[in-house]
Amino acid sequence: MKTHTKEFFDNLTPHEAFEVLKEGNKRFTQNLKINRNLQEQLSDTVHAQYPFTVALSCMDSRTAVELIFDQGLGEIFSIRIAGNIINDDILGSMEYACKVVGSKLILVLGHTKCGAIKGACDDVQMGNLTSLLEKIKPAIHNTKTYGLSEHNQLYAEKVAYANVVHSMEEILQRSSIINEMYKEGKIGIVGGMFSIESGRVHFIKEMFDDTVLESKTFLEKELIAW
Repeated sequence: MKTHTKEFFDNLTPHEAFEVLKEGNKRFTQNLKINRNLQEQLSDTVHAQYPFTVALSCMDSRTAVELIFDQGLGEIFSIRIAGNIINDDILGSMEYACKVVGSKLILVLGHTKCGAIKGACDDVQMGNLTSLLEKIKPAIHNTKTYGLSEHNQLYAEKVAYANVVHSMEEILQRSSIINEMYKEGKIGIVGGMFSIESGRVHFIKEMFDDTVLESKTFLEKELIAW
């Protein structure tokens, strides 16, 4: 299979871009990866790229979005940083992806057993990592323990969920460019949690055309099924 074409890219809607991701993760979990020809991909992308999604994910070595969503070269802008946190440089990269290149979807992807989340919960202090982990603290403040210890793994997973939602809110609040494109329906924003145990992505918040959908099932099951 060849890399996505310009025609595919130009005609894709934010909703359709989301469907492409979901179908890709389904293939990934079923071990049905598309057979892509490397030389064709290199040939297709040497002069142009058509990344339909810009993805913010953790730097964890188990969370490579191109693999998780079974996409090829030139199909996803991948931004990776510990704890999938937001800063000005990341926002600038997203603005470039959406406004200049034309990506149709922003994905914020957290994951289970995240070391950055655990470090923030444990208030780790270590060099420059300290200021990075501070950006996760709002998610901790927004997460109720429900009787769990703050060092409990289930509590950390709840913080990881809240951190995805917080990053999505930060994107809209801190980028007038992305906010305007979102309100115009030119882009969608979705948040998900990747299970390193099953390979599945559970989408927990979907934002399209000012319509926000949150997965109640995700909260009700409280990650126990993971």
